[in-house]
Amino acid sequence: MNFGVIGFGYWGPNIVRNLTMLEGSKVLRIADLSKGAQERARKAYPGIEVTADPKDVILSTEIDAVAIVSPVWTHFELAKAALENGKHVFVEKPFTSNAAQGEDLINLASKKNLRIMVDHTFLFTGAVKKIRQLLDEEALGKLYYYDSTRVNLGLFQHDVNVLWDLAPHDLSIMDYLIKSTPEAVVATGQSHLNGHEDVAFMTVYFPEKIIAHINVNWLSPVKIRYTLIGGEKKMVVWNDLVADEKLRIYDRGVNITNQEGVYDLLVHYRSGDMWAPQVEQGEALRGELSYFVDCISSGKEPFNDGRSGLRVVKMLEAASESLKMRGSMVYL
Repeated sequence: MNFGVIGFGYWGPNIVRNLTMLEGSKVLRIADLSKGAQERARKAYPGIEVTADPKDVILSTEIDAVAIVSPVWTHFELAKAALENGKHVFVEKPFTSNAAQGEDLINLASKKNLRIMVDHTFLFTGAVKKIRQLLDEEALGKLYYYDSTRVNLGLFQHDVNVLWDLAPHDLSIMDYLIKSTPEAVVATGQSHLNGHEDVAFMTVYFPEKIIAHINVNWLSPVKIRYTLIGGEKKMVVWNDLVADEKLRIYDRGVNITNQEGVYDLLVHYRSGDMWAPQVEQGEALRGELSYFVDCISSGKEPFNDGRSGLRVVKMLEAASESLKMRGSMVYL
């Protein structure tokens, strides 16, 4: 599978590294407008052609698939051109700048019988796979909430706010784990430095009283990647920054029973065992790109396809609308 990569800035080198090491794939060309990025690419990969023009990637008859690792405002035009020229597309998150663009790309890919994969890397981590397994087995019971904190100092973006930069990680994880369709979004935030919100809080309402909350922040003095998932039977704590025991499962919760004549409700707190399940090791991006090559070869649709990316974009659009109205609820 011959690849071209557009973008060799922050994340692009990781894409190229994994594709060059992946059996069955080869990177033929790298494009980046920055001369500094071009020099870094040539130095790191002297055997790969480097160019300043994305068209050299998109129009090449030797290239089967294009990885687009550039700012979100460039995604639509680059992906559209790649699809029109018969290329499968791997695109960095978020998928597009708005839902209408995403729908256009999905329709074009379907018409051309081409695959789109959106880079929702966390779906390929051992932790998320294990949580999905627990949910499929109904080990947590009825799901109550998803609560995530994803904060650090920088990296500030100049074209999008902190929600569009960091929240796609959790929104894609939620979309993968929570089987219900979200009903409404509330978002609040504030900009302090460059005109884009750098601190934001987002709440997503699902049917059956499931609620999700996301805290994203470019101004935190410490880096935190911490998620709580609460169910009727068990609860999960996921700390992505620790080397061991990233996941902890707690057999803790609340049981409520009716007993007339004493109180309307009797509350019993349950405090059972905690255990840390073994989770799959290995680089998530490697697994994701291997899966992409397999989907192209077999003709199957990836589960993190354009529709998955579109669902995330719709939630981000709703959050942006809510931000403008200082936290008013926006229905999806």
